[in-house]
Amino acid sequence: MKIIIIEDEKPSARRLQRMLKKLDLNVEMLLHSVSEAVRWFKENPHPDLIFLDIQLSDGLSFEIFDQVTIQSAVIFTTAFDEYALQAFKLNSIDYLLKPIDAEELETAITKYKTRQPKPENVTLHFDDIKKLLSKDLTQKTYKQRFTTKIGQHIKMIPTEEIECFFSENKGTYAHTFEGRNYLLDSSLEKLQEELDPKLFFRINRKFYVNINAIQDIISYTNSRLQLKLKNYNEQEVIVARERVKDFKLWLE
Repeated sequence: MKIIIIEDEKPSARRLQRMLKKLDLNVEMLLHSVSEAVRWFKENPHPDLIFLDIQLSDGLSFEIFDQVTIQSAVIFTTAFDEYALQAFKLNSIDYLLKPIDAEELETAITKYKTRQPKPENVTLHFDDIKKLLSKDLTQKTYKQRFTTKIGQHIKMIPTEEIECFFSENKGTYAHTFEGRNYLLDSSLEKLQEELDPKLFFRINRKFYVNINAIQDIISYTNSRLQLKLKNYNEQEVIVARERVKDFKLWLE
């Protein structure tokens, strides 16, 4: 089986190469950019299988397929969120979420060997992949407002006016900068798909906080953090220990 890796992070490419070697699979070539890949495909026989990173140093990887007709199967390697991954999965052999797990890699290889897609069936998918990539990476939008019922009226709440979301007694509430709580017809799990991750972060099982609402961050017991928000003071707002590292990265 002839394999190439297209990955702009050279340490990641070499790590994947070593992992494949442990499965008795040799990588023919490591490529690191769209332009380099295009040149290589024009001058060399195409491999059986490509491990393809989504975002390369000089563009998105689907641009390769605009310039060359690829006669190879593809396994995506990507750090993108689940929404994008589900789209890619429809049109490729598999995807591997970085950092790549050895067991998942072996499963993907087995899936490839089992399916053995015909070249013409593979190439038909790249226009669809290109559309999905373009939509997910450049046009993804997040919820701009929420609605809640107050008596016989429907109130609209702009997302940027919400200080935090919290769950209580099996209900999900939005707390605004004005200090009001509104019951939403939603759940914290659903909010994960609807909120801009640059603006909101889930600090524990019960809370999402708006970065603009944080006034103070205090060291707390058991390696946790306590947050002081501008208006919300109904209960302690604690960053769970397992979320502290990601929370600090989010702040940066």
